[in-house]
Amino acid sequence: MREEKSKTVLRVALLQYPIAWGDKRTNLEQAEARIAALEGQADMAVLPEMFTTGFCTDHPELAETTDGETISRLQQLSDRTGVAVAGTFICKVGDDRGERLYNRGFFIRPSETPVFTDKAHLYAHGGEDKFFTRGDNPAVVEYKGVRMRMIICYDLRFPVWARNRHGDDYDLLVVCANWPECRIAYWDALVAARATENQCYICAVNPVGEDGAGLHYNGHSVAYDTRLEPLAKFADDEEGTRIAEFDIDLLRHFRQALPLWKDADKFSIDR
Repeated sequence: MREEKSKTVLRVALLQYPIAWGDKRTNLEQAEARIAALEGQADMAVLPEMFTTGFCTDHPELAETTDGETISRLQQLSDRTGVAVAGTFICKVGDDRGERLYNRGFFIRPSETPVFTDKAHLYAHGGEDKFFTRGDNPAVVEYKGVRMRMIICYDLRFPVWARNRHGDDYDLLVVCANWPECRIAYWDALVAARATENQCYICAVNPVGEDGAGLHYNGHSVAYDTRLEPLAKFADDEEGTRIAEFDIDLLRHFRQALPLWKDADKFSIDR
């Protein structure tokens, strides 16, 4: 009897919920509770951007180092539950160049060293560029046979930054965001565009509720396949968790059958 080859499927939980403005303790506790509930149900959980604080760009006292409480607690949780975690937080870095703040993304996997990537495009309209330093350290992380790349909120508007240049640089694009309702139509369009132009799966997570700056967030977190079929989605303003199953073998077959990346324009990025 021929043995059937096991499929590479990654179960990713999208966590869409309100963030308590500037309240790290409350936010850490609610994130931990939501992630712990996924043990045995999902391989990875994706949190909204700056999940411990909300989009508090002008609160440097909320910043932490990469070995601080947020990353340490999430690593312990991941080790205990077997659930990887992706999100962002306010990170402070001090060296001979002085102290700087970053909107820093992280991939935390069970029993592995965390991988970090910083937001590359800072939202000047919201004052982000006055407090944070822009990043230039894109990272591809592999977990359970799946290659993943993260972009953070405003990065979504810049297709060159997310380009899957060789067709298989990554399989899943993770987007962590705080994208308000007043601009949600752009979010909907851009998330879909990044998936189809890069022939990748996408998992985009946004919060719901009100923030301390008077903005309302209505979510629209979603996971798509490359044909823009939703694998997970939320109703408007819905709080909850949805799990998307990404069939990586199917994705790679699709790329081989339709290798669009071979016809793409060559370019360089001037940072």
